[in-house]
Amino acid sequence: MIFLISNQAVIAQNKMTTNNKKVKKTEEEWKQVLTPQQYYILREKGTDRPGDYGYTGHFEKGTYHCSACDAQLFASDTKYESHCGWPSFDDALKGAVNYKVDRSMGMIRTEILCASCDGHLGHIFDDGPRDTTGKRYCVNSTSLTFKKSK
Repeated sequence: MIFLISNQAVIAQNKMTTNNKKVKKTEEEWKQVLTPQQYYILREKGTDRPGDYGYTGHFEKGTYHCSACDAQLFASDTKYESHCGWPSFDDALKGAVNYKVDRSMGMIRTEILCASCDGHLGHIFDDGPRDTTGKRYCVNSTSLTFKKSK
């Protein structure tokens, strides 16, 4: 898997594997199952306002899932405090996220999408912890749900 970060091609190396299945719905079907905020973020590529709400300051043990299709996306041991205002992870579960060049807002970024339903999650940057992957998956809280480890 190859994606762009700061205009450079990078090979993604994820340590865990997911078994997400492709979810296909019409936009009308998504509107029926998502809240207006979830629809705005996941389907219209919106952005949560930055702040310490949702999962930004959440650090329990478990897994983070797509709030649209429930696919596993991130393990809690990859979450860290980046002080950027959004939940941040240094890695995604293998096969959980797709990458797409995003040329909106006058810049070139790499968008991250749920591999199962193509829901917009956020963006990935190369300013993460250097002692792990060096990546920062900057994710909208609205696009996530959390399941605590048993």
